[in-house]
Amino acid sequence: MTRTPEQEELAATVRSLLAKRSDSAAVRVAMESPVGHDASLWQLLCEQVGVAALPIPEEAGGAGFSLAEALVVAEEIGYALAPLPLVSSLIASAALITTPGTESLLERIAGGEVATLASATTTSASTDVDEPLTYVDGRVSGTIEYVLDGDIATVLIAAARTGDGVALVSVDPADVARTQTPAMDPTLRLANLTFDDAPATLVVDDASEALSRAHDAGCLTVAALQVGAARRGLDMTVAYAKERVQFGRPIGSFQALKHRMADMLVRVEMARSAVDAATTDPTMIHSAAAYCSDALSHIGAETIQLHGGIGITWEHDAHLVFKRAHALGQLFGQPHEHRALISL
Repeated sequence: MTRTPEQEELAATVRSLLAKRSDSAAVRVAMESPVGHDASLWQLLCEQVGVAALPIPEEAGGAGFSLAEALVVAEEIGYALAPLPLVSSLIASAALITTPGTESLLERIAGGEVATLASATTTSASTDVDEPLTYVDGRVSGTIEYVLDGDIATVLIAAARTGDGVALVSVDPADVARTQTPAMDPTLRLANLTFDDAPATLVVDDASEALSRAHDAGCLTVAALQVGAARRGLDMTVAYAKERVQFGRPIGSFQALKHRMADMLVRVEMARSAVDAATTDPTMIHSAAAYCSDALSHIGAETIQLHGGIGITWEHDAHLVFKRAHALGQLFGQPHEHRALISL
């Protein structure tokens, strides 16, 4: 799918802003901050570009575009390796869109508040999972692990079992015990949340459609991040191959390395095509999720290898690409799990 002129302009705007505000040094400072990201950069992206508002309807305070525009932003954020709460906020908004009575929550997300959806689907390739939380008489109980931005979110939506199925509820984060848990990728923030008979407001009593929308949005957003990170790995590797001299010539001039970098390029382009296809055809989402995850895993490994010994040092950004590849490959299911769900 060819990007529209408006989407190209959106990508260029975000790319320029991230180049100024999220270089390698800034990324490392941000991921070590108390909230795990540059809060001022996130607010700037939300206020000037409207990144969190893109897929939210105008009547709910959003920009009235679609998830496709948000994925354009996600790819650029993936390229910058920037630790930003985009995935969690897009998932939460996807769960609430088209659900009556959620305008106030969507307005808060569109305004830049960090939002998250506490659901076991975050680590599953499908929505057919057992939710660990329970909702009874306006109260939520239970513990759920690995919630994206769970410890810093100010808008908290949870999926909880009821006697008739699974409901979606809104919970005040102040009523929840939240503990950050370390992640392989330091640019990714996860938390374990414990609900001890916490007061909750019912959003929708049958959350099946909402969770399906959120899961699809999560798979596609992660895939777009993977495309961006894969592009970053490729560009870093090509630049290094032009500069690194061995046996009196740049290593990029050796045919064996040319072939490996050409293969990396093919995987990047195929991954972007997979995301484009899945954006308009939901039956392609599992294919895109599997391919993009595998592509970034391969490119992350090649980035390390083709950078030689420097690629394994923490000081070099190749390490960030490698860790992001493995961490993102766990969100919303692993590649083999998605392939098992592809309809033939």
